[in-house]
Amino acid sequence: MSEHAKLAVSVGPEDHARGSSQAPLTLVEFGDYQCPYCAEANPIVEALLKTFGSEVRFVFRNFPLVDVHQHAQAAAEIAEAAGLQGKFWEMHDVLFEKQDDLRDDSLLGYAKDIGLDTVQVHRDLASGRPRERVEADFEGAIRSGANGTPTFFVNGARYDGSWQLDTFESYIAKALKR
Repeated sequence: MSEHAKLAVSVGPEDHARGSSQAPLTLVEFGDYQCPYCAEANPIVEALLKTFGSEVRFVFRNFPLVDVHQHAQAAAEIAEAAGLQGKFWEMHDVLFEKQDDLRDDSLLGYAKDIGLDTVQVHRDLASGRPRERVEADFEGAIRSGANGTPTFFVNGARYDGSWQLDTFESYIAKALKR
């Protein structure tokens, strides 16, 4: 773990979180929906949440690497638009499942598939609210020292170890003093 890499923007009620705000450990991921490593990490995070249950809260923040992933920004924005309708996690999961097809028309199809009001999605995207949220997450990632995806923070400190299940699970168990 890096001595200097700390989460620059504290986790708050506006974050997309799974788990209780009272959990003793908060895991924050800065991710990119088009990043193959983030898609690989997604089921690992799910397994960690199952293993540690109420002891871990998971927060996802957007870090679209647009220089290498041409659809990452649009995917992040559609996830945020889904969040405005209370379906962030449903869209989050679909985007990783359908990572091979993140074209704009497909994103709108996924919105319809999870039951979003697509007229409202268009309005929200046009308003710029989802883009502003993605940009704020991205800026927070840069300020926190993230330089790739996925980047994880455990209780505010960057985790630089392997995010493969056994290693990550062991690290979290130690952090929880299990």
